[in-house]
Amino acid sequence: MEKASVVIRLEDIYKIYRVGNQEVRALDGVSLSVRRNEYVAVMGPSGSGKSTLMNILGCLDSPDSGHYILNGVDVSGMEDGELADVRNREIGFVFQSFNLLPRYSALENVALPMVYAGVPERERMERAAAALESVSLGDRMDHRPNELSGGQKQRVALARALINSPSIILADEPTGNLDTHTSIEIMRLFDDIYRRGNTVIVVTHEEDIAAYAHRIVRLRDGKIESDIQNTEYTETFNPR
Repeated sequence: MEKASVVIRLEDIYKIYRVGNQEVRALDGVSLSVRRNEYVAVMGPSGSGKSTLMNILGCLDSPDSGHYILNGVDVSGMEDGELADVRNREIGFVFQSFNLLPRYSALENVALPMVYAGVPERERMERAAAALESVSLGDRMDHRPNELSGGQKQRVALARALINSPSIILADEPTGNLDTHTSIEIMRLFDDIYRRGNTVIVVTHEEDIAAYAHRIVRLRDGKIESDIQNTEYTETFNPR
């Protein structure tokens, strides 16, 4: 069987911060490939470089050296405006703090990325409504974030992340503000998203959340410490 195409390729990525007279290598020669329709967890202790890696993967920051090839395009040296276009087109974000606009309804929050993509209003609303239906929030479309539970807010964030059919879904501690029961529900949604053919990358410090992924990449001191397939995934999450 032909291998799936590579959607992300990092080649010898360095990111260095200077704090006073000290030089901190947040990423120290990281190379990593992620194939289309992989489900990857990125783990590491505080200071390991996982947040810096997430920012580079999400085109929120650029490496000091090395190459980041996203969907066949080298985005490493792009200017801020170009990176913003790539983010809106190629990446769906899910954050721990949801990042919903408080004055907008769930429907308007989900539709927002399509405004930047130039999608006509009627199509935006129709697609946003369908996305909310897909995460079982068809009855909450007109609710604002303060009228939703934590789990419902994260479902809105997931619908918004999917709305432009991005190359990857990038989630940063997506269950960090949720209780255990709601966390399990959200991770089942991520599994559904993966099964629909999406590439999913979850950045987490929680072992039980990483266990839902098929592949676990661990960082330490700015380097990849290990990169393994999670052979227990099927038994622990989807018993047959």
